[in-house]
Amino acid sequence: MSHRLLPRALLLALTLSGPAAHAQTARADTPALQFRGFRAGARLDELAAVVRRSQAARLRCDRARRDPRVSECRATVHDSIAGTVHVWVSAMDSVAGIVTLSAAVDSGALRGWRGDLERRYGRVARRVQGSQSMMQWVRRGRMIRLTWRTERGELTASVSLVDGRVLDAWGARQAAESP
Repeated sequence: MSHRLLPRALLLALTLSGPAAHAQTARADTPALQFRGFRAGARLDELAAVVRRSQAARLRCDRARRDPRVSECRATVHDSIAGTVHVWVSAMDSVAGIVTLSAAVDSGALRGWRGDLERRYGRVARRVQGSQSMMQWVRRGRMIRLTWRTERGELTASVSLVDGRVLDAWGARQAAESP
């Protein structure tokens, strides 16, 4: 390569590795998977604030008996579409690995939850397993899944948020500490 072309090639390489490349990375990284302000991978204090904002009592947590680094937390919040929603969180070292929101819903509330998720994350195919239907989105080690079923004439829906990185890190620590 001639000495005249080298500065242009270097400038082009720097341009491509500079802000333009970072913009491509940012676009490829989708918004954090969240539902009604809850997200897997959040710290417990962040989730407690979400519960407080929903005018619920509080996020109540208990340490797991087998591993004191694991907390199981529960709350009941109000959702503008579904009404009363039960929240369950499994956290490792105060970071949520799994968050589940569930409620008895009517078909309108289910359409509302489904529509909110599809607008935010895109349309996906519905899968049916027995009497249960589900839709799932996966982004960068995280998953959000909407599941619904009818039991004894009542429609129940749940949204589960899972952060695979949190669970993998906890599993690796467990394996390293096992004899």
